[in-house]
Amino acid sequence: MTATIGTTERPLRAAIVGAGPSGFYTAAALLKQEATITVDMFERLIAQRGLVRYGVAPDHQNIKAVAKTYDRTAAEPSFRYFGNVEFGKDITHDELKKHYDVIFYTTGAQSDRHLGIPGEDLPNSMSATEFVAWYNGHPDYQHLAIDLSCEAAIVVGVGNVAMDVARILAKSVDELADTDIADYALAALAKSNIKDIYIVARRGPAQVKFTNAEIREMGHLAITDAIVLDSELRLDRASSAAIEGDTSMQKNLDYLRAFAEIGATGKPRRVHFRFLLSPVEIIGENGKIVAVKLEKNELRPSVSGDIKPSGAGQYETIPAGLVLRSVGYKGVPLEGVPFDQRHGVIPNEVGRVTDLDTGKTVTGEYVAGWIKRGPNGVIGTNKPDAIESVNSMLEDLQKGKLTPAPEPDPTAVPALLHARGVRYVTQEEWKSIEAKEVADGKARGKPRIKIVEPEAMLAMLDGETA
Repeated sequence: MTATIGTTERPLRAAIVGAGPSGFYTAAALLKQEATITVDMFERLIAQRGLVRYGVAPDHQNIKAVAKTYDRTAAEPSFRYFGNVEFGKDITHDELKKHYDVIFYTTGAQSDRHLGIPGEDLPNSMSATEFVAWYNGHPDYQHLAIDLSCEAAIVVGVGNVAMDVARILAKSVDELADTDIADYALAALAKSNIKDIYIVARRGPAQVKFTNAEIREMGHLAITDAIVLDSELRLDRASSAAIEGDTSMQKNLDYLRAFAEIGATGKPRRVHFRFLLSPVEIIGENGKIVAVKLEKNELRPSVSGDIKPSGAGQYETIPAGLVLRSVGYKGVPLEGVPFDQRHGVIPNEVGRVTDLDTGKTVTGEYVAGWIKRGPNGVIGTNKPDAIESVNSMLEDLQKGKLTPAPEPDPTAVPALLHARGVRYVTQEEWKSIEAKEVADGKARGKPRIKIVEPEAMLAMLDGETA
């Protein structure tokens, strides 16, 4: 008779696909249970931590401190890391089902939504996420072609990512020099000719998505003024009613009003906050962006109570040579896993993966993070989200709904990868890479000097073990 899974004799074998925050919160929740559980985490990249490494702005090191909690999880004896292993290519869905009792998908929202306007495919029109990945040293984006020779940039969107990219464009090299920004990005920004950065919102100042901390920073930049038009800060009746009692939004408005009152002080760069404008065309000449045409909006309450922008038929054109869109994100399908194309998530019920056609639960498969609920919340929001999914799995375990993996031998997956010629990176090897990054950074007064190229990471490891 097969031993009950989750016992000392037969630990429950869990695979996690994705080594970002939601992956680590899932691992932590699994390893805290009374049941005996082992966790193997698979990541396409060599480096782990996902958005903490490649998404958080380099001048926000305090946010990156959360990585210490992930390190504690990874130090658990029941945890193994398989970096440089791509799901669907190096290891398949069927193979994970063969060797693991449960699988958790925590791959985030890796794709961006588009504006859907003429000219969006011109060179120097890109997602803010691509720009973020470029300056953060993501190996997939290190060679991204970005032309900073223009005098103006337009950032479409008013979330924290939009604020991050605008701030990086607005900061001096001295303000960024002691961060972990990629060296090649710092060198490119040092030559930037951009003097005006426009943050464009289709709705009004009462509907912004950025936090108080993000807007406050814009008032303390060394070489950049924050510019706000007083005429665009007047709230309609519905907006005023919607934010009554919302202290966070009121504080955002206080900062914006203060910027409008102070105005330009003569600094060489300016960040312009513009409201009630929707881009309708990116205008190009000779294959280059020269301007963006925008339609002025009016706000109207919808039947559902939401305040929606509606085009007023009046237009404005802003000269610019770089356009960064930050208007939403969506997940990417995984081979063999159900996917909701419309919402960009893996369909699920309380974290249990469901078949989109039948609505039935897929036994032993779970999801957490943005790929579960969509791109909302901050990094810490993923912790209760992961716990919810783990609790669903534990409930299934207790009710005997899980099907034990046919070949749960812990040595099977390393053997499979070796036989396939996959050079996977272990937790110990990742810590060696990080130790070098931190040591190199300390020598230059930085938190770390990121090793960007995967080849360089592997050469360092193989040099050590040769």
